[in-house]
Amino acid sequence: MKNMKDNPQLKPTTPDRSYLRKFIEKFKTHQNGKERKILIERETLPYLIILSLLNAFLLHDFKSGISSFFGSFIVIFLLLIFFYRDLKRYKPAYLKKKKMMALLASLIVFTLIISRGFEHIFLVFSKGLGVESIVMHTFGIPLALGPVIVVLIFDFHTAITFSLILSLMAGIWLKTSLIPLYVFIGCLIGAFSLLKCKKRTDIINAGIYIALANIFSSSAILLIMGFFDLHSLYFAVVFSVINGFTVSALCFLCLPAIERLFNVTTPVSLVELLDIDHPLMKQLSVEAPGTYHHSMIVGSLAEAASEVVGVNPLLAKVASYYHDIGKIRMPEYFVENQTGCISKHEKLNPHLSSMIIIAHVKDGVELAEEFNLPEIVKDVIQQHHGTTLVTYFYQKALKEMETPPSEQDYRYPGPKPQTKLAALIMLADAVEAASRTLDDPTPARISGLVDKIIKNIFLDGQLDECEITLKDLSEIKKKFEYILAGIFHRRISYPEPAKEKIV
Repeated sequence: MKNMKDNPQLKPTTPDRSYLRKFIEKFKTHQNGKERKILIERETLPYLIILSLLNAFLLHDFKSGISSFFGSFIVIFLLLIFFYRDLKRYKPAYLKKKKMMALLASLIVFTLIISRGFEHIFLVFSKGLGVESIVMHTFGIPLALGPVIVVLIFDFHTAITFSLILSLMAGIWLKTSLIPLYVFIGCLIGAFSLLKCKKRTDIINAGIYIALANIFSSSAILLIMGFFDLHSLYFAVVFSVINGFTVSALCFLCLPAIERLFNVTTPVSLVELLDIDHPLMKQLSVEAPGTYHHSMIVGSLAEAASEVVGVNPLLAKVASYYHDIGKIRMPEYFVENQTGCISKHEKLNPHLSSMIIIAHVKDGVELAEEFNLPEIVKDVIQQHHGTTLVTYFYQKALKEMETPPSEQDYRYPGPKPQTKLAALIMLADAVEAASRTLDDPTPARISGLVDKIIKNIFLDGQLDECEITLKDLSEIKKKFEYILAGIFHRRISYPEPAKEKIV
């Protein structure tokens, strides 16, 4: 036994019980019921209860009793719990942003308020036309408005879940078994038609698609209910078409207000920012043409690398175009805009020069606020240099000044990139600027330069506060190399045309 204790190889191994402990804790609820899996966080519960009560109030028919109200509340509460769990499982990033959750809740309430208003209008309208069917006017209610806005601001998955919740709420409100199906089909088609929305005219097209889907589904409902005749079909088509175009019109009216109120972006607004006739883009191209050209190439680099790291390519391009707009105020102090041989910085001390260079970030944020650029673009402008060192002027100060300068005085104020988007623009900006220094830009030299720039930024700790991974950096490097190799490719030198001999 003594030999066994002295020899570690002969010691009996102690089993690792950590995994077993976690296993027991996880399934303890199945053993004694003392611990339960959390369905919803305690701090979230009051908000869901309030939202459920508000929606139940909006859907309540005051001719019914109080029991009907509480029944509606229970069903809506369960639907909202399902919605919350779906977001937590598939879109947890939204739950971290209170503004986005407030927007989703507001869209549910807003859609129901608008829909209740139109229900009363269409009910009076249908009675005036002598329509006897109790469901006919419901074909005109624009419930697809909510999902259409959700798909533009959030994503398709969230829009589908939103559509399902709204359709089931419509069943509670309209008390007709087939109406939820009609609503869901309209919402689904509306969301799907705007999946790749790039222009405001796409919203009009979505209204047409919704109207067509409504015509088919309302006709099917009339067939199922046994009300199918030319008179009923005519009014079903009329209300279905009104529904589609009402959704388009309301979306046109509401979208700009929502974007401003909640400071969110949609593909439509992003495409509009890419327009070279935008006042800021025009000003940049005229007053700082070198910076404008630099921003275009940064946009190409960022757009190419965006999809491999999970960033919206359209947003990456827009952020790239506007990241250096602060240089408009003093363009001649930036090397890409200097046309003469003498630099403006030759008459300035290094510290003042670095202050001018650093100031373009603050100036850019001010211009972004003045022109109401999206918050996410402002963040990129503020973060695209992080806390990096203005190396050239810092090295110059080390040579010229007797006392060593403080490195902090020559660093950008930050913050460091907080998102993958900001990190991507930082890398693209640095790589594009450095690529201009290559005398002979061969693929091997381009690869070495890109690797060096990304490595230096990483080692300087600039990427510590965002969720970018080493794998992401590797993919970004490949995309940058490919784009730069295309930009700096060698051209074939064409021979001079042979001169004809004069006889």
